[in-house]
Amino acid sequence: MSISTKPVNQKAWFLILPVILCVAFSAILPLMTVVNYSVQDIISPERRVFVGTEWFAAVMRDEELHGALLRQLTFSLAVLAVEIPLGILLALAMPAQGWKSSAVLVVVALSLLIPWNVVGTIWQIYGRADIGLLGAALNRLGLDYSYTGNATHAWFTVLAMDVWHWTPLVALLCYAGLRSIPDAYYQAARIDGASKFAVFRYIQLPKMRGVLMIAVLLRFMDSFMIYTEPFVLTGGGPGNATTFLSQYLTQKAVGQFDLGPAAAFSLIYFLIILLLCFILYNWMQRVGTADKAGTEGAGHA
Repeated sequence: MSISTKPVNQKAWFLILPVILCVAFSAILPLMTVVNYSVQDIISPERRVFVGTEWFAAVMRDEELHGALLRQLTFSLAVLAVEIPLGILLALAMPAQGWKSSAVLVVVALSLLIPWNVVGTIWQIYGRADIGLLGAALNRLGLDYSYTGNATHAWFTVLAMDVWHWTPLVALLCYAGLRSIPDAYYQAARIDGASKFAVFRYIQLPKMRGVLMIAVLLRFMDSFMIYTEPFVLTGGGPGNATTFLSQYLTQKAVGQFDLGPAAAFSLIYFLIILLLCFILYNWMQRVGTADKAGTEGAGHA
């Protein structure tokens, strides 16, 4: 018996060809350009010298880079430590249905609609001691607040600005996860007499794990690449208190026009973000698997 084979239609590849071209022009070609710059010493547009890994070695020895990396890691971890729990609490407090739900969703999402440079300008005025509500209020309390002259005040102001701007994103993601939980789970919990904390621990939190993973990764990547808001608010100061990795890279590439070291550092920057996100994702996956196994074991017991 002969088996007839039909030729495979390869025309479907033409449907994704525009996507491939867009990715090539927006990601692959710029990346290859950066790789090319990272191994050359660009003396002039007509004169370039191949230096191999010299720029990578020079960047890795840069103590200013080490300080910027430490500040960036501290800031990103602080963002996650504040915004994730706060976003969960905000999502739990939001009404589930009715016109109040729609109104609260609109109000919560307002800060996400504001451009990043405008956010920095808003907090620049908000934190001023003469006309800003925050600065004037703190100074009247005797705290001598000054985000332009005190490094600690500047760092916490940038953190508060980021929390105000991006916590609604976490809240909206968590809210979507909560609304996807079937009512049957809550009915079973009421029949069993479960407390609110037990409902959160064994029903809501496990069901939100997927959106929480997305929220953590999005906020970590975005906070690790923050540039516009602190640049507008503090300009990286006072001193280098709020000079994060993206600002350090901009100073190298634009301020000092060191294209070779800047290209090498941008590749290292990319690899750092990729590595940290990979570690964070795997850690969250392991925690989720362990919690799921513990919950199933308790259910069988």
